[in-house]
Amino acid sequence: MTKLIIDSHCHLDMPAFDKDRQQVLKSARQAGVGGFVIPGTTAGRWNKVLDIATSAGDIWPALGLHPYYCDEHSQADLDGLADLARREHPVAIGEIGLDLFLPHLDEKKQRHYLEAQLDLARDLDLPVILHIRKANDQVLQILKQHPVKGGICHAFSGSIQQAGKFIDLGFCLGFGGMITYERSRKLRRLATELPLDAIVLETDAPDMSGEKHRYQRNSPEYLPEVLDSLEQLRRESREEIAARTTLNLQQLLSLKIPGFMLSDNMTDRHP
Repeated sequence: MTKLIIDSHCHLDMPAFDKDRQQVLKSARQAGVGGFVIPGTTAGRWNKVLDIATSAGDIWPALGLHPYYCDEHSQADLDGLADLARREHPVAIGEIGLDLFLPHLDEKKQRHYLEAQLDLARDLDLPVILHIRKANDQVLQILKQHPVKGGICHAFSGSIQQAGKFIDLGFCLGFGGMITYERSRKLRRLATELPLDAIVLETDAPDMSGEKHRYQRNSPEYLPEVLDSLEQLRRESREEIAARTTLNLQQLLSLKIPGFMLSDNMTDRHP
């Protein structure tokens, strides 16, 4: 049995899980996954995220407007997000961010929604879950202008220097199935060099499957395979990596995690 680990980023609300969501959760729990954070992506999906999260004590919602869908978002969605977040108390504002990898996405619109949601997170004293592709320096600059209490850089793939800047701003970096590929040399090197108190585990299910499940639907039950890769790459024991990454997430998102207790040799991320 894998020591308790948490999937910091899985889209269990997506249609890919509609037929077997409860079985997926059961299998993940049996594999040692002790919790699941579901980020919101569009206004139309927030209620489903909340419904799934309220069905069990080990599932937590985040609410946000994803940059992929910037053409669909509206001011009414931002107003609705503010109202819903105040009422439902998500663990974070997210998934929000900036994606400069896909050329059809309007950068100006993306920035507008990102900045507005960062300001909302600051007003509510909530962390954020960031989606960043080919835009690490740009997001760092935006965070200087719209500071927040920290959060998670989901599926981080920047440089060690950029990672350090995010860490200084109170962020942890999410690692998932991509580090299980030996060809992901840059990413695996980054996962080796970073301090353990800056790392959280994720799957991004149903996307970004690891090497053993290439071209298949990704699932939170595969999160232990991310832990396997980190154990191979780092000097710490499997148990220490599991406990530390769980603690990191607990502290970042103020989670009440069933069955998780702080070990005597564990300290806060920021003494």
